[in-house]
Amino acid sequence: MSNITSATTVRFELKRLFTLMLPILVTQFSQAGLGLIDTIMAGHLSALDLAAIAVGVGLWIPIMLLFSGIMIATTPLVAEANGARTPEKIATIARQSLWVALILGIIAGLILQFLPFLLPILGVPENLQPKASLFLHAIGFGMPAVTMYAALRGYSEAIGYPRPVTAISLVALLVLIPLNYIFMYGVGPIPALGSAGCGFATAILQWLMLITLATYIFKNSSYRSTQPFTHWEKINSYWLQRILKLGLPIGLAIFFEVSIFSTAAIILSPLGETIVAAHQIAISITSQLFMIPMSLAIALTIRVGTYYGEKNWVAMRKVQWLGFATATILAVMTMLLLWFFKHEIVALYTSDFHVTQIAIYLVLFAIAYQMMDAWQISAAGCLRGMQDTKGPMWITMVAYWVIAFPVGVYLSRFDDMGAAGVWVGLIVGLTVACVMLLMRLYGNNKRLSQQASAQ
Repeated sequence: MSNITSATTVRFELKRLFTLMLPILVTQFSQAGLGLIDTIMAGHLSALDLAAIAVGVGLWIPIMLLFSGIMIATTPLVAEANGARTPEKIATIARQSLWVALILGIIAGLILQFLPFLLPILGVPENLQPKASLFLHAIGFGMPAVTMYAALRGYSEAIGYPRPVTAISLVALLVLIPLNYIFMYGVGPIPALGSAGCGFATAILQWLMLITLATYIFKNSSYRSTQPFTHWEKINSYWLQRILKLGLPIGLAIFFEVSIFSTAAIILSPLGETIVAAHQIAISITSQLFMIPMSLAIALTIRVGTYYGEKNWVAMRKVQWLGFATATILAVMTMLLLWFFKHEIVALYTSDFHVTQIAIYLVLFAIAYQMMDAWQISAAGCLRGMQDTKGPMWITMVAYWVIAFPVGVYLSRFDDMGAAGVWVGLIVGLTVACVMLLMRLYGNNKRLSQQASAQ
């Protein structure tokens, strides 16, 4: 076990982190950009269309991230096999992940077909329901492609090839604009569907992305030693259990966090479409910027997971320390960007005076939680690399749904704070999650060090 005490240099680890992080960051920005394009194109139709998209996306995003989040399990499993020098396992993990992804994608698609029935129960205004319902029906057909793409993406990134995913994501941004236009405004036999057309465009795009990535992996020689498409392999109960045991808590943790942000639009919908539209703009801005610490967290999962497979605890702790230092610097830069350019950023979304004023006010709350958000997602990334996912799942559930949600509902509905009340709830939830995840990570590192000393 001599490798337990082997060290690594700061320079080497920073280079590895940024080599992984930068392509992943471009990928994350591109994928978030898909929602940004939807929001901007809908915003130029009307406030009603923007509000309908806010409701539809508010329900779709949590479902999509729950099921694609489960497939994040592919990343630490492949990283561990890579670190343990067992490449023969990697192809099997990728194949089994695709099986799990296909099943989960079908289930998610069916759930989205039934979600529109909940709109009246959730108190969504009647004038928003038709467009939001059609959006959900349409986008559900793309769910199997979303989950299978997530599995292939996790496999490719974990073995050190994030760039193909990046290239596909960038091209997808360009393809979405004409697809959205066709379904939103109607071309030839396709009727004008307004904001609901975004659902059809996004579903088609997801299938195109999956086909492109699978074809690239199959044909490129870089994947030869771990090629998942060499032969057919039936579903294996051992890997099914491992992927779900590791992935389900990841998916649920992401679901608990993202759904608290997304459902805020539904909580605020009785307050009027102007407030919902402003909230959606502020959420969209912070969602784009969240891609920075999230990309770092994915890179941390891969690097921590590799050292976890090697059982190299010294190097693993150094990676974590560098990760948090990087996250802190990036959070400060994000806060400065939001403070100095908030007017210009909001102006990209809308020219409506009232929506603009409320959105700028809400961006101030977003500035307040940037540091906590960066630290909590970095801690979660490190814990995933150590294959600790169940604890973080419970932490996020308590932080967001037991604490943040009731605080947000009370302040927005019963204390006359309006949209600001929801954002105060978010700040409270993120702070609690951050403290608890950092304590969990500290405990895990201490336990592994004690085990190493005892050997």
